[in-house]
Amino acid sequence: MSSAVPLRSAQASLAFSCAGHAYAHIFEPIFFIVALVLPAELGMSYEEVLALIIAGKLLYGLPAPLAGWLGDRWSTVGMMAVYFIGLGMSAIGVGLAQGPVMLAVALGFLGLFGSIYHPVGISWLVRNAVDKGKAIGLNGVFGGIGPALAGVVAGGLIALSGWRAAFIVPGVVVLGTGLLFLVMVARGVVIETKADRKPEPVADRGDTVRAFIVLSVTMLCAGLVYQATQPSLPKLFEERLGEFGLLAAAGGVSVVYLLAGFTQILAGHLADRYSPKRLYMLVAAVQVPLLLGVAHASGLGLLLIAVFAVSFNMAGIPAENLLLSRYTPAKWRGTAFGMKFILSFGVSGLGVPMVSLIRSWGGGFETVFTVLAVSAGLVALAAWQLPVERERGAVPAAAE
Repeated sequence: MSSAVPLRSAQASLAFSCAGHAYAHIFEPIFFIVALVLPAELGMSYEEVLALIIAGKLLYGLPAPLAGWLGDRWSTVGMMAVYFIGLGMSAIGVGLAQGPVMLAVALGFLGLFGSIYHPVGISWLVRNAVDKGKAIGLNGVFGGIGPALAGVVAGGLIALSGWRAAFIVPGVVVLGTGLLFLVMVARGVVIETKADRKPEPVADRGDTVRAFIVLSVTMLCAGLVYQATQPSLPKLFEERLGEFGLLAAAGGVSVVYLLAGFTQILAGHLADRYSPKRLYMLVAAVQVPLLLGVAHASGLGLLLIAVFAVSFNMAGIPAENLLLSRYTPAKWRGTAFGMKFILSFGVSGLGVPMVSLIRSWGGGFETVFTVLAVSAGLVALAAWQLPVERERGAVPAAAE
């Protein structure tokens, strides 16, 4: 084990990385809850309100390679500071926005600063971890906690103080975290390092190229499932969980993402000890019947099936990140994770307008989730083409 990363800094990095992951996933589902009340506030249709976040969705993914490159070449710690401060201020800006144009611009900045986390925060996490799959799984729980908290936070703050508070209050919390992070850096609790705490053996060039091509397909399709499910569930629950309206939507989303998020601890543990390739294929294949079930279910049955569908979608994340990490040299890992999130959060962010278009053309959620089931099937088929896994100890580590 390398001593390049002191234990105290590694533990602090894990804590801030987990908090950052929760923040990265809380504001988008807050918007989808807020979108249920914005039509009356702005005099727009639900589909028009959804379109306000498209630029933010694209900016959440497209600048990610640049963010990762800056983390690799400049400073991971510095980029995390920019992330916390910028995200918090942008969220406050969304809450203060006047009119749809200002709201769309503020959501764009929220996406821009949000794009920093995944390429920088995940590579930072992997660099500081010994059991990488387990750390990714634990971190993934916090990514699930973000959407879970979003339903409760947005629903409660909308009821108490209106939709603006649903962005301003969490924005203040994120900004405060950023200030605390700067204090920890100044005191030397969090330090910059370029070396892995536990270095990974380097894969050969042929396996790296093959894995990159296959993972590009799987990350795109899996990201589409995740991205289209998030805006769909609040409206689906509002329509099919009875007469409770906003309460049913907010509560249902919280239950689904809270329970689903915890599956990543087990998934990360399994990815460390067994074949991440096989795990990745399995969880994708299981999603196919579950997503078809979501397409046609209602009542409590819908809630139960949605929990399992989102759980298996999120259970693939530790295996996916571990595979990407294994086939990428450490010095390029941030850039590689940035490329991933162009696909899974940028291009796949088109899942939001896809939902809007299908509904505006007269299609229902039956059509939406059938398309997502096909996407999950493509993930399973493509993952089968990943390189044959070797014993990790059989490949000698190379100098970077």
